[in-house]
Amino acid sequence: MLRVEQAVVRFGDRNVVDHVDLEVGAHESVAVLGPSGCGKTTLLRAIAGLQPLEGGAVTWDGDDLRAVPVHERRFGLMFQEYALFPHRDVRGNVEFGLRMHGVDGAARAARVDEVLDLVGLRELRDRRVSTLSGGEQQRVALARAFAPDPVVLMADEPTGNLDGENGRIVLDVMLALRRDHGTTLVLVTHDPALAELSDRVIRLRDGRVVVDGATGATGAAPATAASSSAAAAPLATEGAR
Repeated sequence: MLRVEQAVVRFGDRNVVDHVDLEVGAHESVAVLGPSGCGKTTLLRAIAGLQPLEGGAVTWDGDDLRAVPVHERRFGLMFQEYALFPHRDVRGNVEFGLRMHGVDGAARAARVDEVLDLVGLRELRDRRVSTLSGGEQQRVALARAFAPDPVVLMADEPTGNLDGENGRIVLDVMLALRRDHGTTLVLVTHDPALAELSDRVIRLRDGRVVVDGATGATGAAPATAASSSAAAAPLATEGAR
């Protein structure tokens, strides 16, 4: 189980993540929603180890991860802006995490082909990523995050920069990971389709959790006593951060 306990991230004199508690069980999918600036992306970066905590802890199966380097946490992170290496081809991008984990050449090549098959891009493995469309680059980013077989796959607005068709392709791939591999997912999104993919919806406002509940038929979580009015912002108006 992934557990975030009283996590605090402070920028200047402001708590961007303000004493957040969060639990994600194995094979569970959780969607994190909220208006622009509410701390969604910062929370993901803190879980991944890219953003230091001012207070609180992140644990996996009871082990405190605060002193564990990013590449040793086994959390895959897919960025909204892709964050690919433009000077490398598709293969070189996808195998990056495998190299960091010391996977040998033959096993690395086989795993790259496997995950590129999952995202439908095996035939483009020798192409420079700078020549790909936005949808293709996002699928490369997804393949790179999934290649090291992470215990948790986290994605920041995975369909946010894509048109309807490419967004649907990425959504279908994530559904396949969920269905066929039991992948544990934490998704920052304003996309109702991605929210409906999840078992639970968590809403943040001003760095705090205001709703934590099971996904409803329309992707909206039930209001809680924490703040039913704060949770009422429409999904369509929520930003990427």
